[in-house]
Parts: sequence; structure tokens; C-alpha cells
Amino acid sequence: MLSIRPATKEDAALLTAMIREFAAFEHLEHEMGTTEEDLLRDGFGARPKFRAVIAEWEGQPVGYSVFFEFYSSFQGRAGLFLDDLYVRPASRKHGIGTALIKHVAGIAWREKYFCMRWEVLDWNKLAIEFYNNLGAV
Repeated sequence: MLSIRPATKEDAALLTAMIREFAAFEHLEHEMGTTEEDLLRDGFGARPKFRAVIAEWEGQPVGYSVFFEFYSSFQGRAGLFLDDLYVRPASRKHGIGTALIKHVAGIAWREKYFCMRWEVLDWNKLAIEFYNNLGAV
């Protein structure tokens, strides 16, 4: 059974490991400099700079999302930026990525953000197809 929950400071090591996996998948491991201490400071301190959720399948971590607020001067309000959406390879094709993005979109809707944005590397055809199938533009 799939569950998605907010990440806590106890998840900092897990998040660091999955971010490292994601960086390797995107061929960007040479840019990976995030440490557990960075995540503890920036995600779970007095003024969090990001939020994260963890996807678990039968109690085992299988993916995560990291997202944060940005401001649009044209809209006069905030939007939500989805920075990472990652599902471990062995757990793909089971709807976990869709569940994660729906979960974050639900947060954006409930908290009245004007939009949700993200970026996809142009070579990542599977991700582009995934987002296109969701109706993303």
C-alpha cells in the first residue's frame, strides 16, 4: 500500500541519499553537494526554505518530492515550484510518481497558490511523456 507523508528532520539522511540517487539518474552527480546538515538547516529549521514529502510502499521509502514557494510580481501572489520528483527505479510504473505530483498539487490547491511549476531536462523523454500524459504544458 502506498502512503505519502511530510518529511521530518529524521528523514534528512534518507532525503540526502535519494537526492544523490536522483542526481546520478540525471547525470548531474558532479553537481551534488547537498549534505544531511544542509537539509536539516534549510528544511527543518526555524524558517524552512523547502518542504518535502516521502512516498512509502509497504513502509519502505520509494520516492520523494521537494517543493517551495516562489512569488510572481505579475500575479501578485505565490506559486509552488516542484524542484524534485523522484521514484526509485525498482518502484517505477506503479503510479507512485503520479501520486506524488497529485499530492503536491493538492497542497498547492488547498493553500491557494496561483500555479505549480517545474522543469524537465530536455533529454529525459520518459519524464516529458509522464508530464504530457498528465496534461501538463
